[in-house]
Amino acid sequence: MKKLLTVAAALMLSLSAQAAQDPEAVYARACGVCHNGQLPMAPKRGDKAAWEPRLAKGMDALVLSATNGLNAMPPRGLCMDCTAEDYQAVIKLMIE
Repeated sequence: MKKLLTVAAALMLSLSAQAAQDPEAVYARACGVCHNGQLPMAPKRGDKAAWEPRLAKGMDALVLSATNGLNAMPPRGLCMDCTAEDYQAVIKLMIE
C-alpha cells in the first residue's frame, strides 16, 4: 500500500503543470519591452486597475491572447519558446 501511494504521489507531481522558464527572466527578455510602461495600451506590471478587466476574462483568455496576439501585441508576445504554463507564470508576475 505504501508503495502504491508513493507511485501515485510521484505521478501526480509529474502531471502538475509548471512553468519551464523563470518568469522574471521571461519578463525581462520578452514582456518588459512593452509592459514596463513604454506602450500606453499595454497594461503595466503591477497596475492592478489596468489588469482587472483583463483578469475578469479569465487566465485561459489571457494565455490565448498572449499566444495569438491581441491588438498591438504580436503573437507569442515576443517569447517564441514560451509554453502556456510559462505565460501563466509571467501573467501572474505582472498582475502582482
